[in-house]
Amino acid sequence: MRGRRVFVAGGGNSAGQAALHLAKWARQVTILVRAPSLVASMSDYLIRQIGAAPNIDVRYHVQVAGGTGTSTGHLHSLVLHDTASGQQRTVPADALFVLIGAQPRTQWLGQAAARDRWGFLLTGPDLPASAHARWPAGRPPLPLETSLPGVFAAGDVRRGSVKRVASAVGEGAATIPLVHRYLGQAAAITPSRRGPGAGSWPAPQKPRAPQTLRPAERGAQLAPC
Repeated sequence: MRGRRVFVAGGGNSAGQAALHLAKWARQVTILVRAPSLVASMSDYLIRQIGAAPNIDVRYHVQVAGGTGTSTGHLHSLVLHDTASGQQRTVPADALFVLIGAQPRTQWLGQAAARDRWGFLLTGPDLPASAHARWPAGRPPLPLETSLPGVFAAGDVRRGSVKRVASAVGEGAATIPLVHRYLGQAAAITPSRRGPGAGSWPAPQKPRAPQTLRPAERGAQLAPC
């Protein structure tokens, strides 16, 4: 990208970081943002660094409407659409990087797990009340647990995640003790202990008081066979 005219489509942290990285080599980097500002979508430290970079320009209310290429298959120009005025113009461009979000790709789940309209998995407190009917009485969904009891989601696929690697790793680590907790509680429900209230989560048991043995009983227990 050395000496090139580079465009970055997107207004989030990934777009800002990419623009700053490309600006080390490119002649000019232009960030194309559909929104009127970066404040709501980008971290303040990135906004300040972008503002201080002499070869980074930010254009708001802009979408990429098309482009042209050379006979060798390289990008030659972009058609930019101004959503505020409705006008379009063609600008020379050597490269375009698109960082406008991620697709969760959860279609394979079908209707098995509750998702939002974008396909991200609902977990914990985000689950609708209708999903709680799947759980045994007295046990609400655990944090990071999907609408399928015992199935957890961590990282970008989960609704409400911040779409960062460090956060995804942290959620994955936080899921491990939740899985252990689920398995431990599930193991407490065995067929032999299920009575009329089958399916209910067992109530905590009070510890039994220590039993005192009479001398004769202690001797009987300790007597050799």
